[in-house]
Amino acid sequence: MRTSSKALVAGTLAALSFIAAAPAFADEAAPPSDITVTGAATIASQYRFRGVAQSDNKPVVQGTFTIAHSSGFYISTWASSASAGNSPINIGGTEIDVYGGYTHGIGSTGFTIDGGLYGYIYPGATAGNLWEIYGSVAKTLGPVTAKVGANFAPAQKVFNYNFTSTHRSNLYVYGELGGAIPGTPLSVHSHLAHTGGGFDLPKPFFDYNVGVTAKYKNLALDASVVGTNMHQSDFAQSGLCSGAGSPTAVDVCSNSFYRTTKPVGVVSLTASF
Repeated sequence: MRTSSKALVAGTLAALSFIAAAPAFADEAAPPSDITVTGAATIASQYRFRGVAQSDNKPVVQGTFTIAHSSGFYISTWASSASAGNSPINIGGTEIDVYGGYTHGIGSTGFTIDGGLYGYIYPGATAGNLWEIYGSVAKTLGPVTAKVGANFAPAQKVFNYNFTSTHRSNLYVYGELGGAIPGTPLSVHSHLAHTGGGFDLPKPFFDYNVGVTAKYKNLALDASVVGTNMHQSDFAQSGLCSGAGSPTAVDVCSNSFYRTTKPVGVVSLTASF
């Protein structure tokens, strides 16, 4: 009887061990998933979009979430707190972006192509939402990556609210250069771009940023200089401020707009997952 009990217990334990181990065997044998999910959360000293302040030069909280397939197709969403109220650039307090496209490396050439559709949603803004077609080509050479790209916004409702341009579309072209500093957790990045068309503010303009990023595990601390080539006099002579009234009022108006475009330092901390 004791022998039978011992055998039964031993058999039961062996069966339980096999059951407990089975998922591990299955996991080890399972192929990697074709779908990856990534995200990040950021706090920043302010939000600059194409060199122009979108948060009245105030701190913001941002987040992003991406689902990508091994084929190269992806869809993503990004959101940020933003300016509202009396700010010269008033986008209603919140921006939500939704975009999707396709990216692919071209063999062993070091080139990567990317393109798709990008939508900007402003729940509290009067001017309404915006969508663009985007595309880029990047080339990697060692630790350095160079990239050129363009975003085109075709005619849509948002251009009905233009004050300084009669254009019904907008073209944004840019170039970037950056890379990791070997043997350190640091990387550098730079960006130079031109806006021309319906978003001339108050003229076709250039924007730029240059910065350095320090990474530690899933954290990234970035410090950049961001700005445009617009000046206070550009706004004073534009339709944005020329109707403000007295010379003093025009000066106040132009200075307020210039404050959103002049060069500033921007610091951000991002946690990725």
